[in-house]
Formats: sequence, C-alpha cells, structure tokens
Amino acid sequence: MTTPHPQSASEDSHEEGGDFAEGTVQPPGGTPHPDAVAMFGPRFTTGNRGRLYRELRETHGPVAPVTLIGDVPAWLVLGYRELHQITGDPALFTRDSSAWNMWDRIPHDWPLMPMVGRQPSILYEVGPRHERRSTLVSDALREVDPFELHSHCERHADALIDEFCGRARADLVEEYAMKLPALVLARVFGFGEEDGAALVPSINAIVGGSGEALEGRQHLQQAMGSLLRSRAIAPGGDVATRMQTHPNSGEFSSEEILEDMMVNIVLGHQPTADWISNSLRLMLTDDRFAASLGGGRASIGEAMNEVLWEETPTQNVAGRWTTRDTQLGGRHIQGGDLLVLSFAAANADPQIRPDQHSFTGGNSAFFSFGHGSHRCPYPAQEIAEGIARTGIEVLLDRLPYVDLAVDEEELPWRPSPFLHGLESLPVTFTPTSAVGGA
Repeated sequence: MTTPHPQSASEDSHEEGGDFAEGTVQPPGGTPHPDAVAMFGPRFTTGNRGRLYRELRETHGPVAPVTLIGDVPAWLVLGYRELHQITGDPALFTRDSSAWNMWDRIPHDWPLMPMVGRQPSILYEVGPRHERRSTLVSDALREVDPFELHSHCERHADALIDEFCGRARADLVEEYAMKLPALVLARVFGFGEEDGAALVPSINAIVGGSGEALEGRQHLQQAMGSLLRSRAIAPGGDVATRMQTHPNSGEFSSEEILEDMMVNIVLGHQPTADWISNSLRLMLTDDRFAASLGGGRASIGEAMNEVLWEETPTQNVAGRWTTRDTQLGGRHIQGGDLLVLSFAAANADPQIRPDQHSFTGGNSAFFSFGHGSHRCPYPAQEIAEGIARTGIEVLLDRLPYVDLAVDEEELPWRPSPFLHGLESLPVTFTPTSAVGGA
C-alpha cells in the first residue's frame, strides 16, 4: 500500500504521455476524445490554468475530456453543480477505484497508481464502513486542544524564523511553509520534538513525489508504527492514542489505523503549506491585503479565504468512478469511467460567480475542502486553518517591512496538475533578533 503522491510524475511527463507514449492505452470501444487536453501537458502544469478552465468550459461545458499519463482517458468535472451532484451521490459516483473500466489496460508501474490504486486507507473506503472509519478519524482530530495547537504553532514558527531572521533574506517556502505544518502535525499526533523534526524531510519527499519518496514513506511508516506501539503501552493525550482507543477502532486493523495516521499527516501538511505560501504571496502583491503587513489581523483571514477561492492548494482530485452509465453535465458517462474533480474550476464557475473579479469576503462556499462524505473532515480543516493563520501572524509580527525579492511574475509554481503551490517565495526584510522558539 502506498500513500498517495500528490505530485507523482508531474516533472517527467509530457503532452505525448511521457514514458508511456509507446503502447498507449485506449478506452473501451474507442480512443481518447480528439479534443482532450493532457493533464500532464504544459497547459496544465505550467500554463495559465484559470484561462484553460474557461476555455474547456466554453468548448465542452461543465464536463470536459482529458487524458492522464499514457493517453489514459478521463473526464474533468468543471461545474460547481456537477461536483455537488457527484460528491453527494456516493452510490453512483464511488470512491472505490476497483470500479474503473480501464484496469485491464493499465501497466502495473503506471506513475499514477499511488493515486488511484485500491489501498487500505480511509481515502478508498466506501459505504457504512467508511462512515464509521471517518467518525474515528474525526473524533480523534476534534479533541486537539486549539490552545495547545496555537502554542505548538507559535513555538515552531519562532524557531524556524530564528534561523533566518538576522540575514534580511529568506525563501519562505523552503525555509518556513514547507516545514511548519509537518512539525506541528507531528507534535499533535504524538511525536516528540526531535522525532517530529526528523519526519519533515520524509513527509516532503512523499508529497513531492521525488526520488526519495519511497524511502520517505518507509521512514514515516516505521515511525508511525513505533508511535502507535508505544501509545498502546503508555497512552497519552494525542491523536495516536485516540485513534487506537476509539470505540470504532476494534473494527479496523492496525495497518488501517496506521495508514489513516499517515494519510492525515501527509495530506494535511502539503495543502496547509501551500495555503500559507499562497496567502503570503497574495498579501505581498495585492493592495487589498496590505494591512496585514502592518499588523492588521482581519485581512489575514480575508486573504486566506480569497486563496481558497482563487488559488486553492488542492486544484484537481482523482477521483470518482461511475457505477453505471449515467448523464452528467450533458455528457453520456459510461459505467466505470474515471472522473477527475476540479475544485479550482468549480470555484470559478460563472454560474455561481458571475463576477470573477469581485472580492469573495467571508463567503466560504468554496470546494477547496471537498464536499460530501469524503470531504476533508471538519476538525482537520480547523487544524489546517489554525496552523496557517498562526504561521502567517507570527511571521508578519517577526519580520518588519517584508517584501518580495523578485518580481511577482518571476515566482515559480510547482508543475503539478493536482496541487497549486509555489516552488519558492524569496523575500527581503529588516533583520531582527532571534527570540528562541521550540
């Protein structure tokens, strides 16, 4: 079993299908749609994705044909209403990938296998068992003390800032955003400070889909297993303990509980890191949020909310599979077809947001955390928001007169069709003294 890699193969794939161009797979009874756009081609990975979503919607409507690596066909769901329909009907649109009608044509070493292959984590559970498993996870996360979470965030944020605050220049992605969520999550899950810090490179290797991803997963798996065994002997006030002692825990194997721990810490880290860096970028480049740089607090929340509408870290999610032939957005969808859910396109759907330039304010009807039974658990969303907001607040308190070190147009985005985050955020600021953190 492999934890999903949000960026698997994005750097090595091409419009023609990358390493799998030879012997491409075909859909049952035909070929990919002639107008299908390659999700690992340059338009998705490095182009203006907002413009691409608009063009796809104008050409195809709310459901557009796309191809994945190896010319594997899929449907990209762009419409807000259609996403509500899909996520609200798990019987017709299942999360169980065994329903896929393409399995006999997919190579065993297909790069996206970690995303769609059937795995024993909560991500692929369905039916009543998923409901009970989701309750276990949500209850374990819900008991995270918000004051304790805030304290962990402040200590780790201060410690990270201490490492670069005296030199007047830093990369806020590499040196801050890509470390803080993992450190805090490791702490609330039950790891000590030293063990938690040792997990950060492994978690980043997993979410980055790098050559060290497998080694990183093995390290995280071993550390999680050791933590769960220690908590079985000496329980503590942490997520690991609550996962094992929950009333529903007896229904699930130790492997399943371990996998759910890994899913929550890995998939909780990367979107939160991107939420931090995307929000900081917005506040450094958009005059509407300039008050945050002078100590204002209301605009931090507004900027974070705006990011979830306009630059949501989770852009596209694979996926759902139809359990029978159906109609969706004017399209005939065959039973077993793969649907890729475009949260970013749905957030910009002109049917629900006719004025794309209007300020979203406190509206939180975005799709950034999903919807329905497989949405991000509300306690996990609250934890992510607490980490991101505290991280931004501490940073802006500590670094006076922070500004971009390059032009906005020079900021590089990671070439992933699934996640949306900066590769780097170089800034300059007035040097300050260290305060002593974690």
